[in-house]
Amino acid sequence: MPGPSNVPVITAPTAGASVQSPVLFSGSVAGTPNADHSRLLLDGASIFYGGIVPVTDKWMFIPDGQHTLTLTAYDKTDAAVGSTSSTITISGQTSPAAMSKLQDISSWQWCTQQLAGTACASGIGQATSTQTQNLATPSLSGASAQYSLGGTTGYSNALWWISLGGGTPLNTFTYDLDFYIDNASAVEALEFDVNQSYGGIRYTWGTECSFLNTHKWDVWNPLTEKWVPSSAPCNTVTSNKWHHLTWQFDRVNNQVHYISVTLDGTTMPLNLTFPPQPNWKEEDIDIAFQMDGNYHQTPYNVWLDNVTLTASY
Repeated sequence: MPGPSNVPVITAPTAGASVQSPVLFSGSVAGTPNADHSRLLLDGASIFYGGIVPVTDKWMFIPDGQHTLTLTAYDKTDAAVGSTSSTITISGQTSPAAMSKLQDISSWQWCTQQLAGTACASGIGQATSTQTQNLATPSLSGASAQYSLGGTTGYSNALWWISLGGGTPLNTFTYDLDFYIDNASAVEALEFDVNQSYGGIRYTWGTECSFLNTHKWDVWNPLTEKWVPSSAPCNTVTSNKWHHLTWQFDRVNNQVHYISVTLDGTTMPLNLTFPPQPNWKEEDIDIAFQMDGNYHQTPYNVWLDNVTLTASY
């Protein structure tokens, strides 16, 4: 049963429920006095970091058995100011688990050069960007999402991302999608990322097709914070045509491992590893997509469709 209105509330899964993993979780700490952020704990260990807004439609990966979920609110000093717990039973967890049509979810966020005073999409200036969802055309599924890039300063970027959830450590990810560009010659680079954070460590699989610079698939080294060109070529794609992209990632010996990239049916092995980023306070799994502007900041649009993340242990 929900608790008093001034404490955190777990609305799904219901207390005592027997469910399959991944579990669709919803809750809120918005009514808790002095709440600044929240964490979802599984048997006492944090598996997801959230803000003050309701934590809705987040997928939690939880092993079989009986577990205690605790939603805790914290103030700005990271002191707990309210908590609610419930017990659930997990049976028949799914691995791999596919989260599909992610372009349709309403909780995408974006930034340009900076976010809250820190570097976000980098670039030289402040880009403008919009997202329009559930478009019938151009589309393969009948519900694509359109992303625009504009602005007045060359080499300005827009990063779009969505938090999907968290949970016990997953080892392997497949990021699969279709994209369509109206003016591919205007694209400096397109970036596609998967990020996993838990236990004070952030694993970043950052990739970009460097259309106008290296003409390679560049990958991200989180410790040097620099792009590293891979051996896989990536040249300007055809405008006004759908292209299919698949990235395969996993973790090997506690390092991020880039397995391969497949573009329009051509698979290119990479087999590159990099260390993770230490001293990370948040827990989350998210995907990201970034549009980079060229020297003239020529405006262009990208449509995403059939955006899917598959995760397994």
